[in-house]
Amino acid sequence: MTPRLTILDGVPLAPLTTLGIGGAARHYARIGTPAQLARALAWAQDKGVETLVLGGGSNLLIGDEGFPGLVLHVVIDGVELVESGETTEVIAGAGVPWDDLVAKVVEHRLSGVECLSGIPGYVGATPIQNVGAYGQEVAETIVRVDVVDRAKAEPHILTNTECEFGYRDSRFKRSDRDRFIVTAVTFRLVNGGVPTIRYPELQRYLESEGLTSPNLRDVRQAVLAIRRRKSMVVDAADPDAHSAGSFFTNPIVPADVADRIEVEGMPRYVETGGVKLSAAWLIERAGFSRGHVAGNVGLSTKHCLAIVNRGGGTAREVVALANEIRRRVLERFGVTLVPEPVFVNVSES
Repeated sequence: MTPRLTILDGVPLAPLTTLGIGGAARHYARIGTPAQLARALAWAQDKGVETLVLGGGSNLLIGDEGFPGLVLHVVIDGVELVESGETTEVIAGAGVPWDDLVAKVVEHRLSGVECLSGIPGYVGATPIQNVGAYGQEVAETIVRVDVVDRAKAEPHILTNTECEFGYRDSRFKRSDRDRFIVTAVTFRLVNGGVPTIRYPELQRYLESEGLTSPNLRDVRQAVLAIRRRKSMVVDAADPDAHSAGSFFTNPIVPADVADRIEVEGMPRYVETGGVKLSAAWLIERAGFSRGHVAGNVGLSTKHCLAIVNRGGGTAREVVALANEIRRRVLERFGVTLVPEPVFVNVSES
């Protein structure tokens, strides 16, 4: 029997986000099954209200006025492991906390997502953003994404190719923005595989720990340690962790643009389509130091790529600081930074 769908009114959204900013939802529903999701979509259509999908709230900036429609808090649970030869397919519900899944597969000695340890949020958000860090991204392991079409409340299955993944990008952010709601994701991981160690910072950390032949657990712990040093894991006791994660994506620019702004020590990585620069490096060289304060918000004291809520922060303050950072980076380097979080009912000016 499908659990009953309950619609609540006036639910505060700030506590449901890692940034801790945002007004209330006019309507709110906790979604634990695809059937509940279909009912909620039908309810919203009948009432003529917009819908907003909420997962772990880790890559999100909600406006101070909240959301005027129905918030669908997708918490669909469950993890299934299906072994086949040298690989295992891992089917996870959209509401499974991402790092819990990474911990589980690492314990099962399955490789492919170990460098994505410590990233907040739920599984359902990973294909939308093509979540990546420390030399890995989920596009390398996703084989299928189960979704529901909002307009028709009908289920669909999308293959990896159909997701049209790019750097921190997918069709869910472009041609089909707001069309689909993810209910489950299937990953194909390697049984007993060796860890991926491509990222220089991760390599240096492992070397400093004397780990010349690290296993999957070693790499997971190394990534967690690096992220904790930057306050990039969820920790209620760490003021610098009250953020939406990295606020800007690392820009990919044409080679001639990278050459024009070349400065000794500037990080640059050759990518398909251009050269990837470090957004954090650009921000610091544009005059913003770690711990920069702007009213009730500011930059992390450990990593200037994260905008943090220092207590009582508002979406307006976050946008004002983000716009000032973008303006000064553009003036200094001619590079336009692109925000990474999803803006909901927020004016970007």
